[in-house]
Order: sequence, then C-alpha cells, then structure tokens
Amino acid sequence: MKVVVIGVCIIISIYLLVLIINIIRKPTSNFVVEEGKIYKEEYAEGYVIREENLIEIPNASNGIVAIRSEGEKVAKGESVYRYCVEDEEEINNKISDIDMQIQNTIDGIEDEEYYSADIKIINAQINSKLDSLYEIDDLQKIGQGKTEIGNYLTKKIKIRAEDSDNNELKSLLKQRDAFENELKEESSYIYADDSGVISYRVDGLESKLTSEDLSYLNESFLNDLNIETGKLIASTTDSGKIVNNFKCNIACLLDSEEAKNCEVGKTIKLRLQDSKEIPAKIIKKDEQASGKQLIVFEVTNSVVDLIKYRKVSFDVIWWSYSGLKIPNSAIKYEGDFAYVTRNRAGLKEKIVVKVLKSNDKYSIVENYTYSELKEAGYDMSSLSNKKTISVFDQIEN
Repeated sequence: MKVVVIGVCIIISIYLLVLIINIIRKPTSNFVVEEGKIYKEEYAEGYVIREENLIEIPNASNGIVAIRSEGEKVAKGESVYRYCVEDEEEINNKISDIDMQIQNTIDGIEDEEYYSADIKIINAQINSKLDSLYEIDDLQKIGQGKTEIGNYLTKKIKIRAEDSDNNELKSLLKQRDAFENELKEESSYIYADDSGVISYRVDGLESKLTSEDLSYLNESFLNDLNIETGKLIASTTDSGKIVNNFKCNIACLLDSEEAKNCEVGKTIKLRLQDSKEIPAKIIKKDEQASGKQLIVFEVTNSVVDLIKYRKVSFDVIWWSYSGLKIPNSAIKYEGDFAYVTRNRAGLKEKIVVKVLKSNDKYSIVENYTYSELKEAGYDMSSLSNKKTISVFDQIEN
C-alpha cells in the first residue's frame, strides 16, 4: 500500500512539473474582454500664463498686513492690505495683555460650564480651520489661518465677557475695544483694482508672461525662462496680485503627429498632475524652426489650483474612446475584415469584429450586425450562426 501511495505521488509530481515547464515555455495567451477606455496621449511640460495684476503698495514705511487669504475671491474696490500704524506693535501688545487678563478672570469665575449657541458655532469654526491647516504646507496660509483662529478665540472671549455679570470683565472688554478702535481709526487700506482671487505668489514674470497678446511666444523665449517644472512659486509678505480665476493659458512645445495635425479652435482634454482631466481649447498653433509645434491651450477649470505654479507637467489627451477593449495582438485579418478567436472552455470560434479606434496597445471594437456584414461584402456562407463577443469572453492572442 505504501509503495502505491509513493508511486501516485511521483506520478502527480511529474505531471505538475511537466505542466509548469509547458506554462514557462508557452505562457497562456488568453485575454479577457472588458469594458474600457483607450487614449491617444502625449506627455508635455507647459508654461502657465495668466491675467494677473500686481497690487501697487506705495509708502509702506511702517509695513503692511495682508487681510485676505491666498486664493480668496475679491471684488474690485475691496480692501486687500492694511497699512500698519506707527505704534501698531505696542497697541497689539496691550491688546494681548488684556486678552490674558480676560482669560484669567474667566477661568477664576466659579460658575457652571458655559456653552451658548454662539460659542458652539465658533468652536466648530475653530475645529474646521484646524483640520484644514493640517493639510497645508504653505507658510503664508498657515500664518493667515493662525490669525483667523486668533480672531475666533477673541470672539469667544468677547461673548463670554459680555454675558457675564463680572464688572472687571466688562471693564477689560471696554479697554480692549478702545485699543481696537484706535487701530482702525488710524489705519489706511490698499484696495483691489480688479476682481479675481488674491495671491501672494509673486515670481517676477507677471509682466513678462501676459495673455493679452500671445505673439511674443516662441521656443527660444520659453526656453530662456529657465523655469523648473513643478516648482512652487514662493509666497511673499510684501507683495501680491489679483489673478483672473475664470481662465488661464498653458503654452507648450510638442512634436507628435497629432500636434502637427491639430486645429486651432478644437477642444481636447489635459490630464493634470493630480490625475484630473480638464477640457482645453487650442487657441494658438505655431510651427517652430526646430519643427516642434508651439501650442497654447485655454483652460477654464482648475485655474486657482494652477496659481501656485509657473510651469507644470501634464498629459495631452488628443482623443479617448470607450467600449469593448482588447489587445491589438489578438486581432487578425482576413482581407478587409478583422476577427478574434474566442475560447470558451476549449471551444474556439472565429468572430468578426469592427475596430472602432486603436492606440499603440489596445483597440475598441464592437460586433457587426448581420446586415452590416452583408453590405460590406462578407462571405455570408461562413456564417451559419453569427457569433458575437461580449464582456468577460476569453480571446486568444
């Protein structure tokens, strides 16, 4: 009995070994049909060109304070900076001292835990702002977020003090208001000349890369800018700009056949670094001395997201097509007709298919109707029963 068991094990081992060797020598070449999408795309690096106007900041000897957050929308005529007053630091220190006295006084009051509806709202706003700051690595935005949280805390202190019967609290609050009013009365402001979004990312190219007239663009000009792709524009504390948040342009140099044959006015898609696909209209095309095509796209999506960059990488999606997706290697031809070989549990059948679109690796296909094959002149005698392919069918290479 033991000899029989050993013999069976040896036979099974030899069978498995032969099977593995065959798989290695000739791996399976079956493909599963799936619903999918194919693209014709091209990698590109482009220069972001915006409508952006620098904010004029004259006579700022005492300094300025930004009162808008990066990316915040502003209307024409709204204040964007406040001039610091001569003794601003001293006044702010006094306000901070009073805040500490108010907080210590509140902590020393023995009463029930205080929760008004207004306090609950402010607490929610503070938590929301803290959550958003965890994801930010921009010092300018972090500083602005800190200021906003400070303002929320000040509101909490004021509400608690105003609702208290403690005379000391009310006196401290009155002193605080007096200092705040002194700052407001002595301060002057800088206002936006245009509507758009505020940005403190100033790189000195605002007057060089303009969108009004794109005739200055050429390969030599762009290369001479010597800008690193994907590098963030640094934030500044002493200058800012108003940016058109509805549209911007991206200029790039391409040398594919699709670039050579594209037409001004056509809308395609771009895939940005975050994998987001956005529509882009071709508004300018110029062949350069090198043979490359200078192409300028106009985009109206993700404009604010692009403000932090001057040069970005992306994919130009010249076209995309959806449907039954199969590898090109599985498609064979008989005359003008394409076909695939379907394998169902070892039963192999030739199925004529219509190739709708192909890229380098895959094709989108669909089944012919009986009348389409007949009109195309296919030998109908070979179609006793017209076969079709569908999702999850296995086809051979």
